[in-house]
Amino acid sequence: MADEQQQLFSKLAEPSNINLFSVTSNKTKQNVDIANGTTELYYYESILQQTIKVTCVYTDTGNSVENNGKYMSVIEGLPLVGQEKMKLVMTDNLDNKLDLALYVNKISPLNQDSRRSLISLDLVSKEYILNEQIRVKTRFNGKISDHIKYILTDNNCLNTKKNIDIEETLNNYNFIGNNKKPIYLCTWLSKRSVPNTQNAKGNTAGYFFFETSKGFQYKSIDKLFLSKPVKSLIYNDSPDSGGQNIPVGYGGKILEYDIDNTADVVSKFEIGTYSTKIITFDPFNCYYKVEYPRAELTKENLKLAGKELPVLNDEFPNKHTRTSYMLIDTGTLPTGNTKEQISKSQEQNFDPNGILNQAAMRYNQLFTIKVRITIPGDFSLHAGDLIFVDNPELSSNTDKSKSEQFGGIYMISHLCHMISTTGTFTKLILVRDSYGKTGNPTV
Repeated sequence: MADEQQQLFSKLAEPSNINLFSVTSNKTKQNVDIANGTTELYYYESILQQTIKVTCVYTDTGNSVENNGKYMSVIEGLPLVGQEKMKLVMTDNLDNKLDLALYVNKISPLNQDSRRSLISLDLVSKEYILNEQIRVKTRFNGKISDHIKYILTDNNCLNTKKNIDIEETLNNYNFIGNNKKPIYLCTWLSKRSVPNTQNAKGNTAGYFFFETSKGFQYKSIDKLFLSKPVKSLIYNDSPDSGGQNIPVGYGGKILEYDIDNTADVVSKFEIGTYSTKIITFDPFNCYYKVEYPRAELTKENLKLAGKELPVLNDEFPNKHTRTSYMLIDTGTLPTGNTKEQISKSQEQNFDPNGILNQAAMRYNQLFTIKVRITIPGDFSLHAGDLIFVDNPELSSNTDKSKSEQFGGIYMISHLCHMISTTGTFTKLILVRDSYGKTGNPTV
């Protein structure tokens, strides 16, 4: 089985197939396939990007569209004006297929003469365009995960037909849409969400709302790190000999590897990665409270990718470096009839002391270590997936041991599939919250 995977690996960087890349005219509904004229294509996913995006460059020789007996370019013949639906089907060299419906957002002529024109198209999801045309006015009661499902699927909101994978939240939150855009609300709610995992309350918070080719995802940082790595990769100086020298247990070789652990101590203090302060005030009874959430007090209840969070120098005082202020919304939007609402008038709608700063710290911790890698094209990978990475340790020893500091499990934060006439590559930005290698490679 390992030999078969190694033989296939050597083929991955070859140019992939763009099986179909058709554009449909808004006016005439005519279809034109520009797959053969496409010279470059970039497909993007990210846990920090709410929808997928594609940028492509294609060459138009002026005989692409027949219009009243004349052959014209795509831009003039359809015509291409924006919002056209495009069907994209592409397959990598391991037969992983991406099948997408996208819409033209931006048209940029790059170069043009009497014989041909070079056009760049920015393509986006349907929901990205709909988001600018829809405002949410509904009142929401109950769990935040239920609110996300409603915003994505209800006829009065995005009404998406794509698959959705929503992780259940522990906490409830009542609010009114206030004429906000649906994608804005999903992102706004993500930093108010607590995962439904053991000991999560008061220790961790924070979700990501993003789209992959599999659909929309709403996942917590801790639950994402509970997943199993989907692939194991290795980077070393040894030539792979067409895939024959890849060590057993690894599914592929990293072509380019660059560590950026972003160890800017002052910047991390400024954004409150390690220690924070939160001041809350209840205007109805003048109750005033100050708390100091710190990473070292919550680390035992976090799901870390490595062995431990960074250990700071004890010469410096462990004081808060970011302060948050918030009014307690006691009795805000209680549910039920009048009698039930009165009985709930002393309940808090949102617990800032146990959620607000915990979410800020968890988001910032996630990007403690950042690694950029390039591998042969692999369309099976997605933003939010975990992968196991090994790289050689910088040492005077001759045994070329694998790094125990930077090796191990990482999350894909950003992904770009690049297709051109010369090859297919996947660039990944990998992140994790802690140092020290955990886990083992498995194909």
